[in-house]
Amino acid sequence: MLLVTFRDEDSTRIGVLDRENDEVVDLSRTTTGLPRSLLGLIADGEPALETVRLAVESGAGRLPVRGLTLLAPIPRPARNIFCIGKNYRDHAREVQSLPSGGGRGKDAAPLHPIVFTKTASTVIGPEESICGYLDPTDSVDYEGELAVVIGTGGRGIVRANAMHHVYGYTIVNDVTSRRLQKRHQQWFIAKSLDGFCPMGPALLTANAVPDVAALRVQTSVNGEPRQDGLLADLIFDIPTLIETLSATMTLEAGDIIATGTPAGVGVGFKPPRFLRSGDEVSITIDPIGTLANPVA
Repeated sequence: MLLVTFRDEDSTRIGVLDRENDEVVDLSRTTTGLPRSLLGLIADGEPALETVRLAVESGAGRLPVRGLTLLAPIPRPARNIFCIGKNYRDHAREVQSLPSGGGRGKDAAPLHPIVFTKTASTVIGPEESICGYLDPTDSVDYEGELAVVIGTGGRGIVRANAMHHVYGYTIVNDVTSRRLQKRHQQWFIAKSLDGFCPMGPALLTANAVPDVAALRVQTSVNGEPRQDGLLADLIFDIPTLIETLSATMTLEAGDIIATGTPAGVGVGFKPPRFLRSGDEVSITIDPIGTLANPVA
C-alpha cells in the first residue's frame, strides 16, 4: 500500500493512494479509531495496518487526487533523520576524485557506515520549493535516496532480523550546501538548512517490496538524467545499517534512515553543476513514485 499524508481545504489527514484510479482513500471517512498521523499509524503496528487494508477494500471514502495536496508522508519526524554517506561505490569514487575528497587511495569505499543526521525541520513535501536562497554559499546540490522507515523499534537488532523492523520505504532528497560542507568539515550544518529534505510522495509498505535490492533510484534535473543506481549496489545494505545503528541506540517506530545516494551529484561535474532558482529536481523510485521539487 501507498500511505500518504494529504491536505484539502478542511484539514490534514492520512490516506491510501490509489494511483491507478487517481484517488486517495481518506481513512478518516472509512473507519474510526485509527491514528490521525502516519507516525501514529506506524506506532500501532500490524493491527492498525490490517484495519487500513479493510478500509481500502470497502470502497468508501475515496477522493480524487486533484484538489488534494500531498505532503511529506511524515511531515515532522519525531527525531532527526539518520543518513548514510558514501554508500554507493560509484558515488564514493566520485567524491574521492574531488580536490577535497581525501579518502583511502584508489579504494574510496568506507570500511564502516558513515552516519550523520538532518534535522526534522528540513522536511518538505512534493512540489514544495527547495529554498536554495537560504544557502549563503550558493552551492546547493541534490542527492536522490531511498529512505527506510522503521516500524518495530529496538536495540541490538541483528542482521538476520533487521528487515522485520522495516515498516516501509519513501523517497528523500538529501539536499546539501557543498561549500558549507567543506567549510565546517562535517555534514550536519550543510545538510540541515530549512527545507533541505524533500520527502514523498508516499510511504510504500514493506510487504509491497519483495526485493528491495531491485529498486532503482533515478534523479533528473530539468528533465536531464543525472543519477541512476540500484539498491543492490549499496556498500552497506539495509540490514547492516539497522544493525549498526541499533547497536548503540534504540531505534523507534517512525525513525527514518536515508540509505545513501548514487553517483551523478552536481558537485561531481567539472565544473560543478549546482542547483539554481527555477530548476526542478525529480527523483523516481518505482513503485513509490516520483518526488519532484522546484528550486527557489
